[in-house]
Amino acid sequence: MEPRTDLAATVDALMPELKAKLERLVSIPSIAFPDYPRENVQRAHDFVAEELRSAGIDDIRVLELPRTAPVVYGRIPAPEGAPTVLLYAHYDVQPPGDAELWHTPPFRPIERDGAIYGRGAADCKANVIAHIAALRAYGGTPPVGVIVVIEGQEEYGSDFDDYPAAHPELFRADAMLICDAGNLRAGTPTLVTALRGVADVFVEVRTLAAPVHSGQFGGAAPDALLALMAGLATLHDADGNVAVPGLRRDTWTGADYTETEFAEITGMTPDMPLLGTGPIGERIWYGPAITVIGLDAPAVETAASAVVPYARAYLNVRVHPEQNPAEGQRAVIEHLRRARPFGIPLTVSGGDVGTGFAAGTDGPAYTAMRAAMAKAWGTDAVDSAMGGSIPLTNSMAAAAPHAEVLMLGVEDAKCNMHGYNERVLLSELRNVAVAEAEFFQLFARTFAERAVR
Repeated sequence: MEPRTDLAATVDALMPELKAKLERLVSIPSIAFPDYPRENVQRAHDFVAEELRSAGIDDIRVLELPRTAPVVYGRIPAPEGAPTVLLYAHYDVQPPGDAELWHTPPFRPIERDGAIYGRGAADCKANVIAHIAALRAYGGTPPVGVIVVIEGQEEYGSDFDDYPAAHPELFRADAMLICDAGNLRAGTPTLVTALRGVADVFVEVRTLAAPVHSGQFGGAAPDALLALMAGLATLHDADGNVAVPGLRRDTWTGADYTETEFAEITGMTPDMPLLGTGPIGERIWYGPAITVIGLDAPAVETAASAVVPYARAYLNVRVHPEQNPAEGQRAVIEHLRRARPFGIPLTVSGGDVGTGFAAGTDGPAYTAMRAAMAKAWGTDAVDSAMGGSIPLTNSMAAAAPHAEVLMLGVEDAKCNMHGYNERVLLSELRNVAVAEAEFFQLFARTFAERAVR
C-alpha cells in the first residue's frame, strides 16, 4: 500500500462530523455506577458499536460478563505481513456531581472557545471518536490489523479488568493504544510511559471504653484521636516527603510541570507551598505518596467536651510504577505498627492493591508513534507519567506480553476530568486522530522493515 500523505487533510475535513458525533455521545448520561439507569449505558454502547460499523469494522461483537456493562469488541484482519494494533477506550463516565457547580448542563454538550464541555467529553468519549476518525481516514481499510475494545464500566470497576489476561486469544496484538491518558499540557504531544501502583491502608486506635470528660480526665486519659494524628504525622518528614522506609523513589527524567503550572492546575490557594522536595515528576509519578482520604472522628459541629476513645483513618498509598504495591503496603503497615505514639499501639490493616505499570519505550511502535505525533502536532512528543492507575493496562499487557503498550489520549492537565466543567479541546481531538492515523502506516512500514531484516 502506498503511503498516504493526505491524512491530516482527511481528518480536518471530517472534523465537523466528528464534533457532532462527540456531542451526541456526550449527551448520553452513560454512568455505569449502581442506581443509575442502565438503559443509558446500553444506548451509549449501541451508538459506539454502530459508529464502528460505519467506520469499516464488520466483525463487531459484544463481550458480556457478569456485573459488567457490555464491552464493544471489533476486528479488522491484518493485511498479509502487517502488524495488528489494539485500540482501547471506554464509553462510560463519572457521575456529574452537583449540577449547580457546572457552568453548563453536564449532559448538554456546548462548544465554547474551541472546546466541547460536558461530562465524559475528555474522559473518555473523545478518545472513542478519535479511534473512529483514524479508521474513517482510511475508509475502513487501514494498513494494519485492528482490534477495537471499548469498555462500558471503567469508571466503576468491573469483571473486565481481569478478562484480557484470561482470554489472551482475543487481545493478541503487536501494539496497544490505551487511549485513556493525555497530554502534559495542551499542545504538547505526550506518551504516558508509567503508572503508579496503589494500595489501601486502614489505621485505627481504641484507648477507652467510652468518652470521658475532657476537663476531669484530659491530660492523662489517652486520647485516641491525638494518638492517631501523632502516628500519621510520622509518615512524612518536615518538608512533606514520605518518610516510610522501603518505599521506592527514583529520578524522573521525562517532561515535568513547573511549580507555577502545577499550582494553577491543582487550584492551590495563593502562597500555599507544595509538599515535598525535588522535581514534581518524582513526587507525583516516580515516588510514593500517602494521602489521608478518610477520617472517622467526632464532627466539629456536634463534638462534646470529651476525650475521644476511638478514631480511624483511611490511607491511599501510591507507589513507584515498578514497585510491588503489596510490598509498599507492608512497608506502611509495619511503619505505623512500630510508631506507637505515646506508647499507644495502632491497629493497622491493608485493603485493596493495584499494580503499577512501566512501559518499554525502545520498540518500533514507540518510534512510529513519536514520528506520528510530531506530524500531527508539529512538535516533538515528550514522555510523561500518571500518578493514577489504569487497572486494565496490566491485564492487556499480560494477554499480549510481546506487544508494545502506548498510553495517550485527548486529555490535558486542565480538562477537569472527574471534576466540574469537564471539557476537551477540539484541537487535541483532531491531533490524536491524525497521530493515530499516521501511526497505522508508519508502524506498518517499520514492522515490515524489521521483518525483512
